[in-house]
Amino acid sequence: MEAITGYVSYALPIATVLVGVWLLVTVVRYVRADKDTRVSMRQAVRVRWGWVRLARMAGLTVTDKTPGLLAQITASKDGATPAPRVLTPKIKVKPDPYGVIVQARTLPQVGLEEYQKSARFLADAWRCTRVSVLPDGPGRVVIRGVRSDPLTTPTTHRPTGLPLADLTRWELGVDEYASRVSVSLANVPGVTVAGVPGAGKTSGVNKFVCDFAPSAAVQIVTVDGKVSRASEGDYADLVKRMFAFCGDDLDEANTLFKRLVELRKRRSSVIRDVLGVKNMWHVGPSPEWPLTVLIIDEAHTYFREHKGSDPTTKRLGALTAENARLVEDLVKKGRSVGILVILISQKTTGDAIPTFIRDVCPIGLSFAQKTVEAAVAALGEDIRNWPNASPVTLQDPAYVGVAVMAMQGRPGYTRIRTPYVSDADAARVAEVTSHLTADPDLCLDALLRATGRTTTPTPSLTK
Repeated sequence: MEAITGYVSYALPIATVLVGVWLLVTVVRYVRADKDTRVSMRQAVRVRWGWVRLARMAGLTVTDKTPGLLAQITASKDGATPAPRVLTPKIKVKPDPYGVIVQARTLPQVGLEEYQKSARFLADAWRCTRVSVLPDGPGRVVIRGVRSDPLTTPTTHRPTGLPLADLTRWELGVDEYASRVSVSLANVPGVTVAGVPGAGKTSGVNKFVCDFAPSAAVQIVTVDGKVSRASEGDYADLVKRMFAFCGDDLDEANTLFKRLVELRKRRSSVIRDVLGVKNMWHVGPSPEWPLTVLIIDEAHTYFREHKGSDPTTKRLGALTAENARLVEDLVKKGRSVGILVILISQKTTGDAIPTFIRDVCPIGLSFAQKTVEAAVAALGEDIRNWPNASPVTLQDPAYVGVAVMAMQGRPGYTRIRTPYVSDADAARVAEVTSHLTADPDLCLDALLRATGRTTTPTPSLTK
């Protein structure tokens, strides 16, 4: 007993010190947090303290009629029948500026489906705008409760100017539960981006350029149907990081598409000998074999049908038909050699982007749309079954910069808040990374020479 008393005399001060340190750390975190995070920290405390009672009211507990070992021993001495135990799932709560993230355990008869059915009760009890429940591994779920709506909260993105660690991931923004959303670009031949003017299409693509520009393993070429010269329009600040650019001139665009098709053919003919694989994505892009991204803004400018019998109209019609054929070649055959096409248009209906191009692009984003037909063209027929996620509901100014897309592995459609990149930041990134700009044709020539092979040089693309 004296030894135990001695241990207790030491344990009490140690426990007091540990509790004091924990309180100090909590206070420091609270003081250093921003206003929204402080509210979420108080919310997290309420969630923890009220969980046992709330779980019972929401039907997220289970009654265990089998007594535990200690209850059996006690019952055998007293001769009484052990009372059944009410088991409550254990949780861990983490606050952030938008709300709380709750990691919860499952129990027999209290699984993912039961949590999802109780989501609306949890949202009311936690004073959240919405609550989602997703699996978090065997025996676990993650409950996301957002107090403020991430979709109506404008966000900004300041590019670091550092190369991405993973060139196969495109970070799009956050979804309606403030979870980060990204898509894989590996083995993706094309992306379509739709939406009414001013909805955020070009801003979203600007972020893509700013994020990938610091890598010499990515080279970008742009054709923009809204302008006539590189010094005009949305890409004027980024053109220094593009190895080629042309405006709304159909002849110039046609020449550019032809040269990219020639690059595709050259790469296809030597990829196995040079890279040792049939698909570039098996080894990934490199400065010698960069991922070549073709951005076609206002794509309908280059594809729309010209009707008329006069010589000028016939010539323009022939040009747009050939442009469609050339871009089809890039989308259908460029994936394995590292060519990605991003097509941007207000509506991605068949008259704006030919269906034989649009339907091959596996990734489709749509910002605000005015009609259901435009939403269907951008996202597919299934969007009719998800009216609450339709881009037609995004016409309010608060949703500028919000896009809808179908995410692999998720049911239905996901709404995403894309961040705004300022013109000053875009210009800064383009300036500091301009030395990385290179013509992929010349890169291929250098690679072939380095491997002891010869090739017929293709004229470089000029700005």
